[in-house]
Amino acid sequence: MATLFKDVYILDGSREKAALGHVLVSKGRIVSVLDASLEPPSADKIISGHKRMAVLPGFVNAHTHAAMTLVRGLGEESPLMEWLTKKVWPVEAKLTAEHIYWGTYSAILEMLATGTTCFADMYFEMDRVAEAALQSGIRAALCRGVMADANDKDKINRSLNDNLELAAKWHGREGLITVQIGPHAPYTVPFDDMKKIASAAKEHGLGVHLHYLETEFELNYIKNELKTSPENYLIDTGLMDAPHLVLAHAVYFEPELADKLKLANLTLVHNPCSNLKLGSGVMKLKEWLAKDAAVALGTDGASSNNRLDMWEEMRTAALLHKGVNKDPVCVSALDVLRMATYDGARAFGFAQKGLVREGWMADLVLVDLDKPHYIGANCDNLAAYIVYAGSSADVAGTMVNGKWLYRNGDFPTLDKVEILQRARAAREEITR
Repeated sequence: MATLFKDVYILDGSREKAALGHVLVSKGRIVSVLDASLEPPSADKIISGHKRMAVLPGFVNAHTHAAMTLVRGLGEESPLMEWLTKKVWPVEAKLTAEHIYWGTYSAILEMLATGTTCFADMYFEMDRVAEAALQSGIRAALCRGVMADANDKDKINRSLNDNLELAAKWHGREGLITVQIGPHAPYTVPFDDMKKIASAAKEHGLGVHLHYLETEFELNYIKNELKTSPENYLIDTGLMDAPHLVLAHAVYFEPELADKLKLANLTLVHNPCSNLKLGSGVMKLKEWLAKDAAVALGTDGASSNNRLDMWEEMRTAALLHKGVNKDPVCVSALDVLRMATYDGARAFGFAQKGLVREGWMADLVLVDLDKPHYIGANCDNLAAYIVYAGSSADVAGTMVNGKWLYRNGDFPTLDKVEILQRARAAREEITR
């Protein structure tokens, strides 16, 4: 069935400005993008924007831990390591596969309602996460978190094998799922095991997704305990030789190191709200963008953010770096829109996603502009209105593969009542 978006504003991170026109979607792809002066094609379903709606590419949450919706609110306002070791990890130890399944579903509800069409998840029981993603219809880039355990010498090997089995079963499934290998961080995975993980990634053609230099503690750990530098760590472990490397946070990663690295297969994921809330610091985004590095946006988990709202990440990223750098033009609205869409999709192997172009995947967000805070919006300034004035409350619909997954408060592929009931029960069980 073909769907026509008629007389809408069309905007993505590759355009200098929005355009008024028509977008035709059929069989999961964008068939045509036409100027408003042209006669719109026929379609089974017509959504008339009346110049009061916008079509954007779906947002990609490039780093999160979806089922951590179940531990949201625990250990509030604590430093990262205290928050992890005393508040989060003890509760996570109680999580079962069933808990994670319903916690992930709860996160998917939250993300779809705010325009996210793809999420990159690092957690446990990832088969259940894959099932929830596939059944809902959202795209997902999945990796099993790999970390050492002093009381279980074989845990890393088992976790790595689990990750490889996850890839064998789910990678590429229905075009909706990709799989990466997910070592947690340099301070939780011994150096030699990280080399083993990097080698496995290269051998199996898989990307690697890990936390990197989120806090000053981690920078000191690499320098003082591992006796190396951040760039040499990536080179000497072989991580830079993975088909694609995704470094989440990178708060203490210096942009001048870019010249020593293969930027073509590297993406940094900026998580501004989580980093601010945990007091971790501020990534040097302005400098990385000046190096033409690929930077995506993520929310991190709901327990450290506490939202899974990419609109908030865009606005925070744009405003934060203007203030820190005392430079009102250093990170533009179009920069953060591209980071929240195309750069995230590219990082996780989703081709032809993240722009509103003919032939590309119909992963789209329909935005209601018929609201007071959009008065004055036009083709020239719409990106700024979206990022600085807009919010996730303006999302009228979220589409993946040309199929509505969220539309005006409804979730056609999901049972919202059951999901919320099950997620609440899971939360009660793990916090008793």
